[in-house]
Amino acid sequence: MATVPTEIPFDDIWLRRFGTAREPSVRLVCLPHAGGAASAFFALHRELPQSVDCVAVQYPGRQERRHEPPLRDARALAARVASVLEPLTDLPLVLFGHSMGAVIGFETAGLLERGGGNTPIGFIASGRHSPATPRHETVHLRDDDGLIAEITALSGTDPQILADPDMRAMILPALRADYTAVETYRRDPGLVLRCPITVFTGTSDPRVTDAEARAWEGLTTGGFRLERFPGGHFYLDGAERAVAAALLRDLHAFSHTAAAAAR
Repeated sequence: MATVPTEIPFDDIWLRRFGTAREPSVRLVCLPHAGGAASAFFALHRELPQSVDCVAVQYPGRQERRHEPPLRDARALAARVASVLEPLTDLPLVLFGHSMGAVIGFETAGLLERGGGNTPIGFIASGRHSPATPRHETVHLRDDDGLIAEITALSGTDPQILADPDMRAMILPALRADYTAVETYRRDPGLVLRCPITVFTGTSDPRVTDAEARAWEGLTTGGFRLERFPGGHFYLDGAERAVAAALLRDLHAFSHTAAAAAR
């Protein structure tokens, strides 16, 4: 199969590629956690074969987009992501979201399914309780030290970065906006995906119980699979090879299901 065509309307403000897949058969779109950036998926990308066009979403308010105001509403953020992905119809689409990214991915998948154009063939939710099991969470209302304490407890950011006042000042606005978006989000009761859902979770993740992970099953009329990895909320760090292998199994399964449905 040919290299990813250059003429597709690829939005390089919202989407980051870490390399070009030479023989792509599927596009994997990765959505970062709260406070995270597209670069969070660089190590995972390196473990994926040339058959996967791996791209990562770069939210406003971080890295080279740090001068843009971050969005504080999950649905508004998903709508922007969906508008960027909708024209990219050259390859089958799978969404993979970690933590807050799972919420944005779920909403984005719903928008794309309702739009009827670039419908995802699968969705993978990682490190996030199901929107069917909402919680009352108030991390976004804490002061700056409280926000830093939360991400420190989850081991998601290098402590040396958090100790630097300039870096803290750069990180905090996007972090607070992201926590506001995800903690104030409530699913539309009618939103159920048609595509299959896979859930990845860390065995010792303090933010996702087994019941909350399994509750994603009720949000799809397609297939469902749950896979656990050793580790906590950021189990992906250091486990990229194992996660990539699991992703490939799901990409193959999603593609097979989509092809069978099209016959």
